[in-house]
Amino acid sequence: MKINVGGIDRILRILVGVVLVVLAATGLVGWWGWLGVLPLATGLFRFCPAYPLLGINTCPLKRD
Repeated sequence: MKINVGGIDRILRILVGVVLVVLAATGLVGWWGWLGVLPLATGLFRFCPAYPLLGINTCPLKRD
């Protein structure tokens, strides 16, 4: 797994994931709120399986 989620993308994924999970846990939204686990996981692991299929990479390249 190559890292393909970087910077702002990562922060937004984690924030959206946490908000959705909290809303689902408190009962403010339905079962679909638990889908927030997906953006939370992709933000924490810094890998999105859809990005290689779409040819997207938001992680900046490291130079030597």
